[in-house]
Amino acid sequence: MNAVPPLLSVNNIEVIYDHVILVLKGVSLEVPKGKIVALLGANGAGKSTTLKAISNLLGAERGDVTKGSIYYKEGRVDNLSPYHLVKRGLIQVMEGRHCFAHLTIEDNLLTGAFTRQATQSEIREDLEKIYAFFPRLKIRRKSQAAYTSGGEQQMCAIGRAMMARPEMILLDEPSMGLAPQIVDEVFEIVKNLNKQENVSFLLAEQNTMIALKYSDYGYILENGRVVMDGQAQSLKNNEDVKEFYLGISTKDDAQRKSFKDVKSYRRRKRWLS
Repeated sequence: MNAVPPLLSVNNIEVIYDHVILVLKGVSLEVPKGKIVALLGANGAGKSTTLKAISNLLGAERGDVTKGSIYYKEGRVDNLSPYHLVKRGLIQVMEGRHCFAHLTIEDNLLTGAFTRQATQSEIREDLEKIYAFFPRLKIRRKSQAAYTSGGEQQMCAIGRAMMARPEMILLDEPSMGLAPQIVDEVFEIVKNLNKQENVSFLLAEQNTMIALKYSDYGYILENGRVVMDGQAQSLKNNEDVKEFYLGISTKDDAQRKSFKDVKSYRRRKRWLS
């Protein structure tokens, strides 16, 4: 019996900016249907570029996928516009939230249903469902987005994406600029959306600890390459991940390796074997 194909498959992609700057180098990853997959790494590792390559938003930044392929629901989508990707059920929530500042929270949410052919009653029903997942948004629904908190704007951005009825959301740095308590609240909502609405997530996140807590699987990027991947629990228990990404080490000074040595070993193992 054949294994179930992944919902999203990124195969050995290379991304170049301005025809010169090589940013991603042979990145491959998969997101199974109904799962949360974390894309981890430091600032500048290539996480956001990977998401924009998938959602075809690189053109606005003079970037191009020059090698490899991207499949979504078993169909190749490299050349589809962002609009058509949304119509197929794949949508990105950008880093920095990007709400329409002059619109109310509710109007922001309603813009998410723009690509759908739905009746007013269907849209209103979906809106109430979003308010059930995000009670804060119901309270602030008549407030201008510009006058809401960072956490509320992040919830609004995710809720707006959900109004398009996606099968998969690319979520870029959801914890950025948020207080720890709000970060936990946002990730709990993501987990609930995953379980109750069967929405798959690929989330790019610098906060490795929180991402692995809520994810099923993880990939670690360094300098545009995947240097490590595995089940979330396995990565959390990995000594190198603990030391370099979680700030936890059980080694004494004599045993501790340099980060450079670890990265070189991982690259040799993955790319040269």
